[in-house]
Amino acid sequence: MAWVNMTVFITHCWKSIQLKLNGMARTSLWLRALCAGVFFWAACVQPTHAQSSSNSQVEVSQLRLERSEGALLLQSTLRLDLSSTIEDALQKGMPIYFVTEVDLSRDRWYWYDKKIGLISRHYRLAYQPLTRMWRLNVSRDPIGGVSLANSLSQTFETLPEALSAIRRTVNWKLADVADLDSDNKYTLSFKFRLDVSQLPRPFQIMAGSQSEWNVSTQKTLRLSSDLGR
Repeated sequence: MAWVNMTVFITHCWKSIQLKLNGMARTSLWLRALCAGVFFWAACVQPTHAQSSSNSQVEVSQLRLERSEGALLLQSTLRLDLSSTIEDALQKGMPIYFVTEVDLSRDRWYWYDKKIGLISRHYRLAYQPLTRMWRLNVSRDPIGGVSLANSLSQTFETLPEALSAIRRTVNWKLADVADLDSDNKYTLSFKFRLDVSQLPRPFQIMAGSQSEWNVSTQKTLRLSSDLGR
């Protein structure tokens, strides 16, 4: 009887040891995965040089509306310079996404302002190490893995050339002239930002707390119905 109890005791102890070993193995795998994620973050985000990176600079330097052939067209120019942190992430193969949003509304004192025109333009900027070329995809919808093929694609030899295509907007149709009423006031809201929602989850969290990833600007214009005449 004592022998049976000893066997049960040994068997129970061995199972407990196996469970602890399995738990330690799972913990070890989790720690290794965490460390790998940290090293990946350090490789992609931290600048190559030891000195701290400067912040991105973005500003709307020109914004106006023009009438042409019954359409209301937007002309805009940005001053856009990326921080070395973002440039370093781009050089390591991480795509960066931007979005421009433009809203034209007519003032109404008795109710909410009436939306006359609402447009957006999405950008995906990525470096291709094999060809050493910069690829810029442009779409009116958010650019993901599925809609990437439906976007307009351009290639550039240098990063400044690719950024130049993002900085300038020419003849972007905002609304039809027929939608404009006389004797009314209008408000034009222009916004440009880095689209954090398109980044991998760890970078979304980081972008909210690091100034190097803060790329956003906006400008509002008060307009009359005779704009562009």
